[in-house]
Amino acid sequence: MSDNAGKLRVDGAVESPQSFTFESLAAVDSRFQVLDLQRIDPKKKGDAISLAGLLEVVRVKPEAKFIGLHAAADNFHASIPLDAIRERGLLIYRVDDAPLPVKAGGPFRFFIIDHAACKTHEVDECANVKFVDHIEFTVERGFDNRPHDEAEHQALHEKESHG
Repeated sequence: MSDNAGKLRVDGAVESPQSFTFESLAAVDSRFQVLDLQRIDPKKKGDAISLAGLLEVVRVKPEAKFIGLHAAADNFHASIPLDAIRERGLLIYRVDDAPLPVKAGGPFRFFIIDHAACKTHEVDECANVKFVDHIEFTVERGFDNRPHDEAEHQALHEKESHG
């Protein structure tokens, strides 16, 4: 793993760019902690920081319209309209009081509660990004290499299940 293993860089259109670790996320104000994700989604395990809380911690600028989720580990990038997920986005970072393991998409995994309820094609299952190491807030849409059609989407998931 790289020197950045276990670090999450958050920058772009923010007043306070930061680099987070497991410990610094665990120290974020309790009102932004989302404990026991199985209460929200029975398939998800662990604890998270709400996107709304992260926005407050880094003091996102009002002109930020997109959130870029970047995962160097698998070269996956998504640029999503911020307003569509502002109240639904979570950053999962902990399971059983330990860092989220890589086998679960860690050390940081972005998850959108009920992504289909966002009712926009820009928020799909692939907006739930594993291995996130960089979050970038931008005024314009950023780099996004998510699948564009159902065939690409299926190929991506087949590759994941065999890799």
